Amino acid sequence: MNLYFRFPDFKTKALTLSYDDGTVHDRRMVGILNRYGIKCTFNLNSGILGAGGRISREEAAELYRGHEIAVHTLTHPRLDCVSTAEAAREILLDRQNLEEITGGIVDGMAYPYGLYDTNGEPETAALCGIRYARTTLSTHGFGLPKDFLRWNPTCHHADSSFAELAGRFLAPDDTEHFWRISPKLFYIWGHSYEFENNNNWELLEEICEKLGGRGAVWYATNKEVCGYISDFKRLESSSNGEVLFNPTAQRLYASAGQKELIIEPGQTVRL
Repeated sequence: MNLYFRFPDFKTKALTLSYDDGTVHDRRMVGILNRYGIKCTFNLNSGILGAGGRISREEAAELYRGHEIAVHTLTHPRLDCVSTAEAAREILLDRQNLEEITGGIVDGMAYPYGLYDTNGEPETAALCGIRYARTTLSTHGFGLPKDFLRWNPTCHHADSSFAELAGRFLAPDDTEHFWRISPKLFYIWGHSYEFENNNNWELLEEICEKLGGRGAVWYATNKEVCGYISDFKRLESSSNGEVLFNPTAQRLYASAGQKELIIEPGQTVRL
């Protein structure tokens, strides 16, 4: 029997955001996101916090509560223009500093200036303990990532095709043919200062009003998305597909035939 992936609570749609640089405009952005129940991953350069219009180190933990803080390197260099050793230093020191701020494990990242032709940056990031890292290459699709260290977003918030993408994302599932339901992950990225520079904070309000507060959508940070998908892939199956074991610490959701399955941590399920 075929097993179909579902997000938590059997949802088939998920929304995640990723915003860079930690400028003071994140304050206004966080307030707007919180009103609509939308989560975001904020990628910070810990070596320059408090400088050049960026939030302070002291403010970060409280400001981003309920969201995620992730690596953006210590001082925002182009990683393809520095040595491998320097790239590792930038990633690792930023990670260490952000873990001191959050008191938790920081293992996500956004590549400064994006990631195009790589010179070992994903491999260097992985050696520094990074599990997932965002590029700036838009897919204009909603597929689940195949390589979390080269995680391509759906689009930038100002993409000319945003309205069309939002419509496709929110379109009702074909519930009469459950096997046609493909989970959709809408991944939006940008910088909060763009709303300020372009004097269009109403754009963020419009995005949140359109996409927020929908019961069919799972609102998650990059870390939550990566963790859930990775754990689902760890499900163990018998050779005939009739027995499943969840070796993870996370409750997993799936559909098998017309049956919905909740597989608890450490549980074995017979289909």
